[in-house]
Amino acid sequence: MQTSVSKYLFYILLLLFLSSCSSLKKEATEEKNEEINLFQEIEPIKKELNPGLTVNISRLKTDKVFLNNNSNNTGNINFETNFDKKYYYKFKKIEKFKNYQPELIFTDKKNIVFFDGKGSIFKIDENFKNIWKINNYKKKEKKLNPILYFAQNGKNLIVNDNISKFYSINLNSGEILWSKYSLSSFNSNIKITKDKFITIDFDNVIRCFLIKNGKEVWNFQSENSFIKSEKKLSLILKDEIVFFINNLGDVTALNSIDGTLLWQTPTQSNIIYQNAFSLENSDLIIDNDTIYFSNNKNEFFSIDSRSGIINWKQTINSSLIPTVVEDLVLTISNEGFLFVIEKNTGNILRITNTLSNIKNKKNQIKPVGFVLAKNKIYLSLNNGRLVKIDLKTGLQENIFKLHGSKISRPYIFHGSMYLIKDNSIIKSN
Repeated sequence: MQTSVSKYLFYILLLLFLSSCSSLKKEATEEKNEEINLFQEIEPIKKELNPGLTVNISRLKTDKVFLNNNSNNTGNINFETNFDKKYYYKFKKIEKFKNYQPELIFTDKKNIVFFDGKGSIFKIDENFKNIWKINNYKKKEKKLNPILYFAQNGKNLIVNDNISKFYSINLNSGEILWSKYSLSSFNSNIKITKDKFITIDFDNVIRCFLIKNGKEVWNFQSENSFIKSEKKLSLILKDEIVFFINNLGDVTALNSIDGTLLWQTPTQSNIIYQNAFSLENSDLIIDNDTIYFSNNKNEFFSIDSRSGIINWKQTINSSLIPTVVEDLVLTISNEGFLFVIEKNTGNILRITNTLSNIKNKKNQIKPVGFVLAKNKIYLSLNNGRLVKIDLKTGLQENIFKLHGSKISRPYIFHGSMYLIKDNSIIKSN
């Protein structure tokens, strides 16, 4: 009898033990699932919000915002076109055009500077007449199809490239004033401050040089990633402070005179650092004391330029440069949705689909860049189309076919709109 009772108690205890183990296993599984959910990517916004909301903007800027613009903000430009007439300037094809973001440069005398697929730099007037053409590359270097970036200060054209060369050209004559090699290739726009110019290389080093001879004045090493991204990095200048973003998403403020660190704000976790190649940040822009930018990880930031403190962050998936006009921030997501945002609070007021009338099988059509002009948004696409959108209503007005593949962001200067494709510049008055 005692043996039977002992066996009975044993089975009860065994049952309770197994039940406890099962419960613990279930709790552990739930905790594991919860942990995985914490790191799931947020889906980009793909639906409209308040599409009937009317947006009214009255303030206009002159069409010189693309001339030595240290803020990168273009606002609402006083210009409009329907592409009734188009003009083309042909050059040797840039083979890597799809992978990079080369930019037109405009001069104080209403001229245009750009380059071709072999690294030849040309200067043309507003009627596309040749003024001069120069090539500063050896035969082997030309085969590398260099991508060039420019800045000008009236007398000098500063050039750097993605094959470790940087040099200065006399803007009037096309004469090469000096030419040097760097330990690393360059991968950013260039900003000029007084007698110096500032740029960023592929190792995330921001570097400052003298315009007169290319001598390095200072450099600042931000955190570097092992794998390099081809996405162009961005600089802005305000007073004597230079702000830049590296390919890890770190925003840094430096004294432009001596390169001393003022503040640094990381915007990505260590997990993103391991996948820095896939991170694409938009160019920075600054309006008053606030920096704005976004990325392709569903993040749009407003950062105080005085302290580096994040004012607000929104869930917007965009690697396109935004624009600020009056009390609004405008951007277009990588999925083609136009966002109208309150700049002080980050509240999204309206979302409209700019690609609603375009057949986009397998989501292969992507926005490249946009400008706002007379309350019309001109949006370039990677299939060679340019979409004209009424900002007031968010509705499409027209779609212009300009090319069969990627065209650049639109530029507006001296009464004309310009776009770049891989073998020509397009102009419309």
